[in-house]
Amino acid sequence: MVEKNKHYKIKITGVSSDGNGVCKVDGFTVFVPMTVTGDMGEIVIVKVLSKYAIGRMLDITTPSPIRRDPKCPVFKRCGGCHLQHIKYENQLEIKGGFIEDAMQRIGGFENLKCDEIIGMENPYRYRNKCIFPVGTDRNGELVSGFYASRSHDIIAIDDCMAGILENEKIVKAVKEYMEETGVMPYNEKNHTGLVRRVFIRDGRASGEIMVVVSVNGKKIPQKEKLVSRLTAVSDKIVSIYININETRTNNVLGMENKLIYGKAEIEDTLLGIKFKISPHSFYQINPYMTEKLYGKALEYANITDKDNVLDVYCGIGTISLAAAKSAKHVTGIEIVEQAVRDAKSNAKNNNISNADFFADSAENAVPKLIEGGMKPDIVILDPPRKGSDEATLRAIAKAQPKRIVYVSCNASTLARDAKHLSSLGYTPTAVTGVDMFPNTCHVETIVLLQNRNM
Repeated sequence: MVEKNKHYKIKITGVSSDGNGVCKVDGFTVFVPMTVTGDMGEIVIVKVLSKYAIGRMLDITTPSPIRRDPKCPVFKRCGGCHLQHIKYENQLEIKGGFIEDAMQRIGGFENLKCDEIIGMENPYRYRNKCIFPVGTDRNGELVSGFYASRSHDIIAIDDCMAGILENEKIVKAVKEYMEETGVMPYNEKNHTGLVRRVFIRDGRASGEIMVVVSVNGKKIPQKEKLVSRLTAVSDKIVSIYININETRTNNVLGMENKLIYGKAEIEDTLLGIKFKISPHSFYQINPYMTEKLYGKALEYANITDKDNVLDVYCGIGTISLAAAKSAKHVTGIEIVEQAVRDAKSNAKNNNISNADFFADSAENAVPKLIEGGMKPDIVILDPPRKGSDEATLRAIAKAQPKRIVYVSCNASTLARDAKHLSSLGYTPTAVTGVDMFPNTCHVETIVLLQNRNM
């Protein structure tokens, strides 16, 4: 048994699905953050649990050949980009391993191999949404940045290499406004202060930028100075909001927005379809890879003009509307009412008339639709991280669609659901990953399941 505070010589033999290096000490599993397969060195044990321990690398005596120097100056403290110390082509290999491990270990699909992961040419500056909390450091100085891993301590940095170049100037402009007007940052402990976060969205195709300043109040003083500071940053900034968030919670935004400059929405285009984006709109983070993700999903779906498509967990209709170009009809289900309103608006704005959207939970809507006589030829599932549920999956299988295309940000819950669908008559015949979040341990997975009775 390993002992806390004791030092051990180790070799990292793998990377876990949460991005930590893995090694064995006297046969006992130890996870070591910020290491990678092939690293050799000395660790100290910082925590011992019943089935595994956590170690900290003290000295890497022999670096792995797939290790690299991270570009981000706060990589070790921020914890947002778990894999930035690993060469990008090897990140993709590791993520393919995550998918295969889940499908084989959880799903029981021993012979199912993951196709080559679809990666990015340039795995930086891909995020179209960044959120910068605002606060003070230990010296009382105004800072913004990101929360350190597993804490609400702000790591001071105005730029993130995953976001657009304008972010740094935007955040600095907000802080300059605060210093000029004496506006205080929000204090979580005593629920005082005003400015909580700077929330930035951009449309890659349009070039438009939206800035949302989240505040602990109904208004901000001298808002014209804030507008002046921000619009001086770039003429791409076409929308500025104040978001009212007076709750003592960690919610990024409150429910009420006040437009103080420009347009109510910005635009973007995916798969030839224009989308309107407001502060609360759900929209995929990486537009470059979203096109590849949904393009691969549509390739798997192989939709014809005779097919009726059911898109469950459809969000704002991104994939529904793309599918509608080829399908006879598309029905989208989404529990978030605002997302459904956005989906209907997006359909109207793109002159798409063969798509309907319903606001309801999947477990309520799908069984009702199937019992009511709906017979989808193709079903697309894109659930949240927790995956789908048995009621929804049973109803889908009862309808006997030809194909099910399952898109997931969590390979483990996908494997679990694929196993259940397999017991209901569907065989996974293809699986691939799309690197929506380079330098992190997250990967999107797409699985094609074929009806064994057809």
